[in-house]
Amino acid sequence: MYTNNEFTPAVFNALHLGTHLLRNRFAVAPMSRVSAGFDGVPTANMQAYYEAFASGGFSLIITEGIYTDDIAAQAYPRQPGLVTMDQQAGWKHVTLRVKQHGAVFIAQLMHAGAISQHLPTTWAPSAVLPLGKKMQEYGGGDGPFPIPHAMTITEITLVKQGFVQSALRALAAGFDGVELHAANGYLLDQFMTDDINLRTDLYGGSIPNRFRIIKEIIEAIRAVVPPDFIIGLRLSEGKVNNLHYRWADGPVTAKTILSEVATVKPDYIHIAAEAGNWAAEATYPDGSSYTGLAKQLTGVPVIANGGLHQPKLARQVLEEGHADLIAIGKAAMANPDFPLRVQRGESIIPFHPHMIKPHANIEHTWKVLAQSTSPL
Repeated sequence: MYTNNEFTPAVFNALHLGTHLLRNRFAVAPMSRVSAGFDGVPTANMQAYYEAFASGGFSLIITEGIYTDDIAAQAYPRQPGLVTMDQQAGWKHVTLRVKQHGAVFIAQLMHAGAISQHLPTTWAPSAVLPLGKKMQEYGGGDGPFPIPHAMTITEITLVKQGFVQSALRALAAGFDGVELHAANGYLLDQFMTDDINLRTDLYGGSIPNRFRIIKEIIEAIRAVVPPDFIIGLRLSEGKVNNLHYRWADGPVTAKTILSEVATVKPDYIHIAAEAGNWAAEATYPDGSSYTGLAKQLTGVPVIANGGLHQPKLARQVLEEGHADLIAIGKAAMANPDFPLRVQRGESIIPFHPHMIKPHANIEHTWKVLAQSTSPL
């Protein structure tokens, strides 16, 4: 264990997010936990898992990716969904536990697209074989991904409808909002990526065309939810199956994408650093950053992610104006009360890969934590 009290005091400044007042700048990053029932219904362990973050002082909690249709969206077995009434009711139990502690709770809506870990037939913008292979800890075996089916316009419409219906279920389940997962190589990000989106119709080619599906989903959700229901957007460069992916022209592409984001103005933007290093993955040689550009070009609150449990890095991100909030993932998994520990100057339990290997589920993490009284 280690103790670190070098966080900037700014991490405990309040921040308005829509009509909500966040009590600090700590957010829980979405983490796939493979812990729902095989029917996609959240479990009692998931209730305790998410409540621990809320009681531990996090002001904003973003769920793991939740699948949005039962046709082609699901990424892995035991992933939670928001497609059925039973799934909606299961999430209602979770939101009741979280909201009693004053945290803002966001449902991350996700379509796996070509990199589903377990579906034999997958959908994508184009029939391009994904790089990499499936991940055993998420129930995907150890083989390559299949070549996906290139989506028709009708299927694109079905996907959009799935996101809208899941957003309505999130509202009914008591969530404060949703985050569209358009990052890390999943379906919406696949549309944004020019070397795997080879379409020649209105959803391919230029960045405005490739962003079109995201824009249409945001507009469609906004048309059916109350004005105070939060709609966030997660973006990235890196992919789960290609951690080192970067745009050749860096900030030029970032500015073009963010100019499109500004036309729909989500309530916040969340920039993911899939490999866990904001400094390496979200900054550019000219000194700018993807997160900082998002703040400048859209004017909405921005969440940074990637190694921000490190005090010096968090201080840089907040004090230099690169982002408004810091999303913590693996360190939060090991320390659900991370903000309280920081506030009290208490020791932080280091994350170790054994906490999610060979299985990434909550039960395995708890077992490892219970057995660990010193760094692994």
